[in-house]
Amino acid sequence: MDQHLANKYNVSAPRYTSYPTMPYWDNDGFSESKWKESVKLSFLESNDKEGISLYIHLPFCEDLCTYCGCNTRITKNHNVEGPYIQAVLQEWDMYKEIMGNSPIIREIHLGGGTPTFFSAENLSILINGLLEDSIVHPEAEFGFEAHPGNTTKAHLQALYDLGFRRLSLGIQDFDPKVQYIINRKQSVEQVREVTQQARKIGYTSINYDLIYGLPLQTLERLVNTMQMVSDLRPDRIAFYSYAHVPWLKPGQRRFTEQDLPNVESKSRLYEIGRGMLINYGYLEIGMDHFALPTDLLFSAQQSGNLHRNFMGYTHQHTQLLVGLGASSISDTGYAFAQNVKVVEDYIRLVNNNELPVFKGHILTNDDLIIRKHILNIMCKGETTWNHYTESCYSIFDGIQRLWPLVDDRLIELNSWGLKVTPQGKRFLRNICMALDARLWANKPNTQLFSMAI
Repeated sequence: MDQHLANKYNVSAPRYTSYPTMPYWDNDGFSESKWKESVKLSFLESNDKEGISLYIHLPFCEDLCTYCGCNTRITKNHNVEGPYIQAVLQEWDMYKEIMGNSPIIREIHLGGGTPTFFSAENLSILINGLLEDSIVHPEAEFGFEAHPGNTTKAHLQALYDLGFRRLSLGIQDFDPKVQYIINRKQSVEQVREVTQQARKIGYTSINYDLIYGLPLQTLERLVNTMQMVSDLRPDRIAFYSYAHVPWLKPGQRRFTEQDLPNVESKSRLYEIGRGMLINYGYLEIGMDHFALPTDLLFSAQQSGNLHRNFMGYTHQHTQLLVGLGASSISDTGYAFAQNVKVVEDYIRLVNNNELPVFKGHILTNDDLIIRKHILNIMCKGETTWNHYTESCYSIFDGIQRLWPLVDDRLIELNSWGLKVTPQGKRFLRNICMALDARLWANKPNTQLFSMAI
């Protein structure tokens, strides 16, 4: 990577799993009644054609990983499992009442936290409850995130029997010093055992999460990790930048900026890691993702069907995504909503038969237009606009902000659209940010997002 460009574009930038990004949601224009109307409309429009997606947030972890930016609850008390599952199923009943007819389940993803904090028996109760009175789409795909240190064969078998075929393991780095400072410990042997067990049972897609830019991470340590990963050969790899946001996640104060690689070193970590993955036969997918040619994520990119949402990249797309559990985010295609973040508040609201939503955003016409272009850039590396049908002054302003990126050869720009250059792939967040009308209309005085590089 050109170091001048890395320095120039290393600014606070969103990851664009949504547009508008959450700090720019207009909660004043949002209400529970409007949210229910949006859910109902989206369901009626899309359920019979494509089904719906479910994301279930399972926030519990036995230990705090200090790098983590997710909403978690740290506890070793497993008595929390039952009440939380019952609350999730009760919330799902409320959504089924809003929808009115049997939902067709196209996708389920269990995220966390640590989903494998829950016992195999309790996960079975959860999934069976979600699927009760629902229809499973013939092309349904179920996946879950897991900690290699506590994922048992019972977990793998129970979820496989319920239709799960995708598994994502949080690795981050195999080096003992890095693992110690981020409090994320799992051995290569543990990862190998879980991977081999999953493949033997029949899982068809295994993902590893790897992070560059972690505290104490060096080029030598990253290279060693990549070599170990290549030997295990997962189907997908998410290789993404560490997001240092200690003002949001106090656990990250276990280390300081002095422990982190500088911009130049971090850029080097990415370039070497990326090069190794490509040499191992992985192909670059969107932003920060890699897949073998045999994986469906690669096929989706080739066919133009790659999609990005709050769960990251997926090869399937449903208009309606319902998020269940504390802090989960839902998307109807017309509106976003997020659940309360504190577990006790979530359970209390659900037990009172109240939707646990505490904020949201109704998308305007301009939002929908800009969202489409940002999704295209993130998933396809290009987008086109029509000045006659897209009466959006915000797009015109965004196009003017793209010209410096043209000068730096990050994009090719013309009157009907843009295309990301090979060099520009590393700067997708910056390219999308130029079109982010809400951010430019209200530029923050403090840092809201992690750095782009």
